[in-house]
Amino acid sequence: MLKKILSISGRSGLYKLVSYGKNMLLVEGLSDHKRFPVHTRDRVMSLGDISIFTNADDVPLSQVFDNISKKFDNQALDVKAYSTPQQYHELMDAVLADWDQERVHNSDIKKIISWYNILVGAGITDFTTKEEEAQEPTEENND
Repeated sequence: MLKKILSISGRSGLYKLVSYGKNMLLVEGLSDHKRFPVHTRDRVMSLGDISIFTNADDVPLSQVFDNISKKFDNQALDVKAYSTPQQYHELMDAVLADWDQERVHNSDIKKIISWYNILVGAGITDFTTKEEEAQEPTEENND
């Protein structure tokens, strides 16, 4: 699901990929539902390609969102409750115990909170990827 949700450098919010052409993408804002083209010169990042640094392996952003969703019952986070570095760290400790505190900056955590709230506001609360869902039964059968 997160593969088609995009972050565009220089623009606030998140966007859903609607279509793509030869030198552009057609996207729709998750909050305002306005459509517009994004050209090849713009920096576009799929949320499905983002991962969070941990002390071991990197963890996909979808897993972090899923952990937040489970902890807060699919509800949006109160942005005012997370305004200090200590509060950001407490949130990350609660949803991803082994996160790398040196490489994950407060601005990254703030962006995670913002993106999570945008996704929940748009009705997106299932953060598991199709690949993860397909692998789960296979792993259970191998035990």
